[in-house]
Amino acid sequence: MKPTIFVTRPVPEEAEAYLREHCLVDKWEGDGPVPRDRLLERLGNAEGLLTSGGKIDAELLDHAPRLRAVSNISVGYNNFDLAAMKARGIIGTNTPEVLNDTVADLIMGLILSAARRIPELDRYVKEGRWQRSDDEILFGLDVHHKKLGIVGMGGIGEAVARRGKFGFGMSVLYHNRHRKPEAEAALDASYLTLPELMREADFIVLMTPLTPETKGLIGAAEFALMKETAIFINASRGATVDESALVEALKSGQIYGAGLDVFEHEPVASDHPLLTMPNVVTLPHIGSATEHTRNQMAMIAAQNLVLALKGHTPPNVVRELK
Repeated sequence: MKPTIFVTRPVPEEAEAYLREHCLVDKWEGDGPVPRDRLLERLGNAEGLLTSGGKIDAELLDHAPRLRAVSNISVGYNNFDLAAMKARGIIGTNTPEVLNDTVADLIMGLILSAARRIPELDRYVKEGRWQRSDDEILFGLDVHHKKLGIVGMGGIGEAVARRGKFGFGMSVLYHNRHRKPEAEAALDASYLTLPELMREADFIVLMTPLTPETKGLIGAAEFALMKETAIFINASRGATVDESALVEALKSGQIYGAGLDVFEHEPVASDHPLLTMPNVVTLPHIGSATEHTRNQMAMIAAQNLVLALKGHTPPNVVRELK
């Protein structure tokens, strides 16, 4: 008999057809994300869960006594209560690597947008404020041949480094839990301590996963080390940064600007001070948001779930649950 699964969000037709071929599919069809109480009501018979967020914790597992596997349509899995899942033998999977190039493209877009003030100057033109004598007030910063500092040299970090090194002639600096000799050789990358990287880099790209160790990793002490011309980019998770410290660093001119795809609370509040700053580029957490990549992610997540429910080991079990 086919296992029963619950799908918390719409998925592409190809992925849904694949799931229906192998499973009995129950899915949320309401507007927006499935409310927590409705999700708990629907999990009584579910052996598998396909999701892209929402806390997988002891409370949810109590409502899902038959659950065997949870498949995230994302590379991050900070929504997993790993201890609770491990205690109950729940398999948890994610979708790494498939989105590396797409997210790296966006990060380079944030770097260029913040350095050359593209969104700010787009508004400047559209609001009719452009005067021929204004040239100097339109100046931004060069990107080419600057120092690119990457905190978290995983797959996305390496993809950003390749773009910076070979596309813009940038020097690559990085900090990571472990040194990456192959990346150092391929990219002529230099490994630095975190404080060293904060002091040296012109562009600082934060790409760490959110863990207890990385929560608030970049705060007032780190911003104080950065150059006044530094641009800070965060496309990892909002909670890896002390947002109040970032606001203060930007307001005081301690750093030049920032490009943000993630925030501590999402959606970000409409009255958040970061949204009033012309030297900050703000995006709605769209790192992997292209049709091609999101379709690939959904299919990989579907395959991960089916393999787990058939008793096989999926290729993308998160490391803490292997």
